[in-house]
Amino acid sequence: MVAKFDLNDDSVVLIIGTGAGGGVLANELAQKGVKVVALKAGGRYLPEDYINDEWDAFGQLSWLDARTTSGDWRVAQDFSGLPAWIVKAVGGTTIHWAGASLRFRPHEWKARTTYGHVAGANLLDWPIDAEEMAPWYEKAEAKLGVTRTGNFPGLPGNNNYKVLEKGALALGYKEVSTGRMAINSVENDDRPACQQTGFCFQGCKWGAKWSAAYTDIPKGEATGNLEVRSNAQVLRIEHDEKGRVTGALYADREGNQHFQKARVVCVAGNSIESPRLLLNSASEMFPDGLANSSGQVGRNYMRHVTGSVYGVFEKPVRMWRGTTMAGIVQDEARFDPSRGFVGGYELETLSLGLPFMAAFLDPGGWGRGFTSAMDDYERMAGMWIVGEDMPQETNRITLSSTVKDQYVLPAPNVHFDDHPNDIAMRSHAYRQGEAIYRAAGATRTFPTPPYPSTHNLGTNRMSEHARDGVVNRHGQTHDIPNLFISDGSQFTTGAAENPTLTIVALAIRQADHISAELSRQNL
Repeated sequence: MVAKFDLNDDSVVLIIGTGAGGGVLANELAQKGVKVVALKAGGRYLPEDYINDEWDAFGQLSWLDARTTSGDWRVAQDFSGLPAWIVKAVGGTTIHWAGASLRFRPHEWKARTTYGHVAGANLLDWPIDAEEMAPWYEKAEAKLGVTRTGNFPGLPGNNNYKVLEKGALALGYKEVSTGRMAINSVENDDRPACQQTGFCFQGCKWGAKWSAAYTDIPKGEATGNLEVRSNAQVLRIEHDEKGRVTGALYADREGNQHFQKARVVCVAGNSIESPRLLLNSASEMFPDGLANSSGQVGRNYMRHVTGSVYGVFEKPVRMWRGTTMAGIVQDEARFDPSRGFVGGYELETLSLGLPFMAAFLDPGGWGRGFTSAMDDYERMAGMWIVGEDMPQETNRITLSSTVKDQYVLPAPNVHFDDHPNDIAMRSHAYRQGEAIYRAAGATRTFPTPPYPSTHNLGTNRMSEHARDGVVNRHGQTHDIPNLFISDGSQFTTGAAENPTLTIVALAIRQADHISAELSRQNL
């Protein structure tokens, strides 16, 4: 029986968001006997509801509330109202993600120490490291069923991968595979193996790809300790006269407002919505927003150095067939400043269907080059760049002074400027990506600018000292002991790897910490 908790039950842990951070945290706490209420702004969809059509699925799942952008990034020019492609549904962006599940490399936990001073970058070492995170990564990999870990074999390679592999090996790359993916390569967790249908970004209709929507959330509910309320948009977090948070005010589907009391509040709304909520929760005691004594809430927004490279071949590739993110080259993720930049990057296969390809290939323009690329679509292979961008204080989420959302709250403005290190890395990645395809026999290659679809990190970063960030090594805010951050916004730096595995590992670890502190009466 699904739990139902009273609004006045101030013994619950309240989690805002149900994605890789919030959804996993909710289940982990529920399994430990902790009472949890999870609020999600969007609706609830399961595999039978997913739509294998790019535009219809985008409309069904995406967070399309009012947002604004600024800065010199291409996304601000081409997609000013859509700075990030985030899912507004129970399960969050784990519905939309491709499944790549990679551990940070040891040096990436200590970017300030490893890279030294980088002008214009607000680098900081994480207060945790690879050795401490190793057992949590193992738990996360087991939960997600990550291929090439434990007893899970790798996924088969589709044509898009075979082209990538041929070119990469010809150039001397060694770390080339179909990747570590949270997509079942064999039947696992009562879910089937991947059927190679594609449409990974639109929600896996087979349930082969891990998503909190149909794994952790139902398992947590089955304990009787978790209640999930969908279509519940949190408006602000309240606190008492001692500065401890007491719960959250939210609006339901009809716009009626409710206040859920709580013993602990965990914010897991993504790197845009989480800082926005803290800023919108300003009070007389916290005039700059909750947990913001350092002034770092909303700052250090990272989205990874991204971009894509496409190659056209003499014979059909049909890159859309099979797993969307079907392969990876990891050699460039190393620390090697002789390339002209610090940090590294991954090259990962990517395919877009014709509708999205038309929208993202050359935003806002037609012409001979664009139409000839569309003509070549069947013979095209594609890859995506994922690189470590530099945290900058000026890259930040702020509250708009002019635009409000449907609840008459200030909308978030997402400001991002590329750092010179980002530009140098992207240029290098473009060259290497094109070289891979040429080595595989491409007749034409071309890079494309970054898309709104990306990883959103930072804005509530983890730090050893309160002056440098927002949360401590457990995601607990430095300023308010019973307020936690449980998503990718707690990332101190971004590393070169896709972030979901690390978000899940941190959530499992945070659940252990919160449960222990609750039992000790410290929260």
